[in-house]
Amino acid sequence: MANGKFVAYYRVSTDRQGASGLGLDAQHQSVLNYLNGGDWGLIGEYVEVESGRKNDRPQIAEALAACRKEKATLVIAKLDRLSRNLAFIANLMESGVEFIATDMPHANRTMLQMMAVFAEHEREMISKRTKEALAAAKARGVRLGSPCPKKGSAAGNTVKKANADQFAANVLPIVEEIRKTGVTTLRGIASALDARGVKTARGGAWSANSVSRVMIRLEKPGIPPYGLV
Repeated sequence: MANGKFVAYYRVSTDRQGASGLGLDAQHQSVLNYLNGGDWGLIGEYVEVESGRKNDRPQIAEALAACRKEKATLVIAKLDRLSRNLAFIANLMESGVEFIATDMPHANRTMLQMMAVFAEHEREMISKRTKEALAAAKARGVRLGSPCPKKGSAAGNTVKKANADQFAANVLPIVEEIRKTGVTTLRGIASALDARGVKTARGGAWSANSVSRVMIRLEKPGIPPYGLV
């Protein structure tokens, strides 16, 4: 049974959300299920659309600042939503902020550190095996890259489209949350996304046009009257 103040942190990434099976809605529900019952208060929620490989994430920094200010506990749905980087976990532990992963609420700091060590080791081994396989193929005379530039370009475009579609799908739940607060114009949604620290797919600031492109890509404009800025 949860008691006290909590700050929730959710992260989705363009390349891992589908594989993990833990999107934004699922993370949000997992946190609410953990907090169900007891005397608790969810004083803040922070959403990051970013790769877990990167340590420089403004929303987790703001979430930690809120925890320190309010003497609250950081709550996440799953440890890998924080990072697979051991240094990041270590720095988090040294920040003085208590945090809980809802999939293992009774885990202590030592257990979390060990899991982070194994996760980072796994990532390094995958990278090593990939490099070794490419080097071995090159040594056998295999020509790396696409033998047909046009086909390679088409495949690259397919990957880009898939990534863009996934990014739009990740951002849509955040847009819906913003709309529930009464912000319905494209320009207003863009400002709200910027205020939450959510970046565009290219890492920049949002505009009415970039919000519109995301909605069109999903064929769910849903902002009446559509195109109003």
